[in-house]
Amino acid sequence: MQAAVRILVADDDPRIREATCEILTAAGYEAVAVTDGAELVSAHRRDPADVILCDLFMPQQDGLETIRQLRRESPLVRIIAMSGGGYSGSLDVMDMARLMGAMELLRKPFNKTTLLESIERALSR
Repeated sequence: MQAAVRILVADDDPRIREATCEILTAAGYEAVAVTDGAELVSAHRRDPADVILCDLFMPQQDGLETIRQLRRESPLVRIIAMSGGGYSGSLDVMDMARLMGAMELLRKPFNKTTLLESIERALSR
């Protein structure tokens, strides 16, 4: 039997974290929730994930710094950046996340189909 794909979900909003993990678990993935970037990096060090879903606006350590740190430590990890804000400038935070190494971008709110398609695209790379 093949091990489940492990996905770390970092978001400071408990409703989003829980709903995202429920969708992923129902789809057959192993979903592990954390509340901020520092916790995400620690969790990935302890037990590396196949895919990381990282909110860009979190307390303690924001998503951009987290992506930068993950890329230094685990250059091949699949990272999906997600955010519900920060789109007003000429170079928004989602663009910055892609430049720093996020392979997929999810704008919140997202639906089940969009989430699962993003996971599948990340896994196929």
